[in-house]
Amino acid sequence: MNNNSLILALPKGRILKACIPLLEKANIIPEPAFFDADSRLLRFKTNDPELDIIRVRSFDVATFVAFGTASFGVCGSDVLMEFDYPDIYAPLDLNIGHCRLSVAQLANTKDKNLGDPARWSQIRVATKYPNLTRRFFAKKGVQADIVNLHGAMELAPVLKLSHLIIDLVDTGSTLKANGLQEVETIVDVSSRLIINRTALKTQSVRINALTERFRQILSPQSAA
Repeated sequence: MNNNSLILALPKGRILKACIPLLEKANIIPEPAFFDADSRLLRFKTNDPELDIIRVRSFDVATFVAFGTASFGVCGSDVLMEFDYPDIYAPLDLNIGHCRLSVAQLANTKDKNLGDPARWSQIRVATKYPNLTRRFFAKKGVQADIVNLHGAMELAPVLKLSHLIIDLVDTGSTLKANGLQEVETIVDVSSRLIINRTALKTQSVRINALTERFRQILSPQSAA
């Protein structure tokens, strides 16, 4: 690996699949191992000898970029809101990974602790977004007691671990299948191109050139 390479951090999972056509249009072609589902590699060369790709958890992309380990990356706006890193600049909405961050509870709940939301003073919420959740309920004058979960969120109200959950929702089918319903949308979510601010200053020519590739493929003219 070239120690002077720029590093692009990409999230594993469904967003990674959505990133691949963008990479192709931007003429960023990863080495074959990148497409091998059985590969244990986490860092990959590309057709650009000065650009490598790392593949990490979606929540970790922002951390790698914020600390300068990666120069730039692709990150959901939900993650940016959760961590609110000052060292991250997010110039482009990539128009992929669309979903929403929502509050959900049991459908037709008989939980006496819920009652009228306008009268809540304290509520227990299961989520992987503790900072965002606290800020959201604080604006309502409600103290949120956080139950930190990173999976099977829908079980929390069912098993009385929490009154509510805050999680990403796409079609809502998983909520419905587990007897939950959305009660409020906090924010619409999409994936952004994010850049480390220090890297942008010290390697501005290279980073701006790569950013411009993405900007061009997102322009109305390129979609026509």
